[in-house]
Amino acid sequence: MTTQWFDRAILGVAGVTALGVGFAITVVPAGFYAAYDIALGSNPSLLNELRAPGASLTALGALILAGAFLSGVSRFSAALGATVFLAYAFGRFVSMGLDGAPHSGLVTALVVELVIGGLCLLSVVRQTNAVRFSPLKQRAA
Repeated sequence: MTTQWFDRAILGVAGVTALGVGFAITVVPAGFYAAYDIALGSNPSLLNELRAPGASLTALGALILAGAFLSGVSRFSAALGATVFLAYAFGRFVSMGLDGAPHSGLVTALVVELVIGGLCLLSVVRQTNAVRFSPLKQRAA
């Protein structure tokens, strides 16, 4: 099955976004979080606790991005993208309910996560339907 340009574009945007955010958190966490008025200080334990999921997000971003180029993993990559971005959005909703409204930049991040996660979910559905209803698929007689 070949991956359509729409799905490739979604996976490209999702992968680059996750890679970029994850890499920034891993390499320059203080600078990344300063954009949201969060002062991290120099506590090694806090920085360690932030860099670890940053590296995880970087790796997940690479797997999501791979789906834009390798049609054999594109549906998996789209499912992974939907999971990653919608899980971040869910966590932000929980935090907003329990902790109150965050910095406006984090609300913007929530909207971006919902859009990218929703588009990745749409890509999963599109690719699943393409396999299920493929004219090349033959039914057993």
